[in-house]
Amino acid sequence: MSRGPRADGARRDWGTEEDGCSILHVDMDAFFASVELARRPQLRGRPVIVGGEERSVVLAATYEARAFGVHSAMPMTMARRMCPQAVVVPPDLSAYREVSAAVMDALADVTTLVEQVSVDEAFLDVSGARRRLGPPTTIAARIRERVRADHGITCSVGIASTKFVAKLASGHAKPDGVLLVPRAATVAFLHTLPVGALWGVGERTEAALARWGIRTVEQLAHSDVATIQRAVGKVAGAHLHDLAWGRDPRPVQPGRVEKSIGAEVTFLADVHDVAVVQQQALALADRCAERLRSQSLLARTVSIKIRTNDFRTLTRARTLPTPTDVGQEIYLVTRELLAGVDLGGLPVRLVGVRAEGLSPAESTPRQPTLEEAVGDEAATRRDAEAVMDLVRGRFGRAAIVPGSAAGISDVVTPRSTTVGAPSDLS
Repeated sequence: MSRGPRADGARRDWGTEEDGCSILHVDMDAFFASVELARRPQLRGRPVIVGGEERSVVLAATYEARAFGVHSAMPMTMARRMCPQAVVVPPDLSAYREVSAAVMDALADVTTLVEQVSVDEAFLDVSGARRRLGPPTTIAARIRERVRADHGITCSVGIASTKFVAKLASGHAKPDGVLLVPRAATVAFLHTLPVGALWGVGERTEAALARWGIRTVEQLAHSDVATIQRAVGKVAGAHLHDLAWGRDPRPVQPGRVEKSIGAEVTFLADVHDVAVVQQQALALADRCAERLRSQSLLARTVSIKIRTNDFRTLTRARTLPTPTDVGQEIYLVTRELLAGVDLGGLPVRLVGVRAEGLSPAESTPRQPTLEEAVGDEAATRRDAEAVMDLVRGRFGRAAIVPGSAAGISDVVTPRSTTVGAPSDLS
């Protein structure tokens, strides 16, 4: 089931009134694991974990495995200890992408207003499809039937008047269910929930609100806005107060623009040598730049993620003076950020590089750097990397690698991530 906060009083029978409830949130149930079960029906009913080797993390787990406490993003070593009888299946990312694309095509047959937010979930606005297909509950039933018939997997659907409440509803409907939250019941539904159910409330924000005695959505809704803002900040406080009363004006936005592009690797053995981490960062920066150029995007901000062997995660970011899609420029910032991280003498388990603040290259003003103003060094770098793209497009990424990044593929397990990308798996 969903790992999101729930309330014991939340029900699946809030009513049948569907007027004004045109937003659907469709969420595949244990998506990666479900795809594997469809291909291996003999594993149905058994605890199954999708993941890699010992030093990787759980990508997905069946509900039978979740009953033992296994969940996504958990280290595989911990998952194996918690559920030693589980069947571990290696991930097949191409299969997941194929099923995801087919499911999204099916949703597009319902309405053109489809906003895919990850590989296994999407929002739909069915206000224009009701005359043709019927009320939202009927549309939800058609979607679930088609997904099951075409792919042998299940999905849960939340129906509400806003995106935020529809997403909460789908979480409460899991697994393989539908929950309609009528507009008139929205506030009552929200006020049964813990404050951690609100978008934007993580562990730190939840703790900050708890210090002010705010532990439920109802308590937050009836608190003074100024008090909430003192606890979590002015903008966040006002936003959370609006959500607590069901106010969420955001429309379904087809064709969402990527917010960031990143890549990360988990080392096969903890790394003590900073030079090895920097070498891998060079390869990651190059990969980010290649993907930026392939999508004609520029990045304004570079961020890094470092995870030590005690699973402590550190992040750093820096905004660039001018947007870029050049791998060397991204790496130079990455190297400086890495140098500023205090690891406390601990070895590194994972390193990641991310390009953020994306904008279209053709419409983004770009101030020339000093090197570009006095010479052609930067232009030469950009041209050289463009040639690398052409070579890789014909012969594969392994055909050419940046500088000292060569020869380190035997010590890492790579993973690429893209936030908001319709066809990516992060």
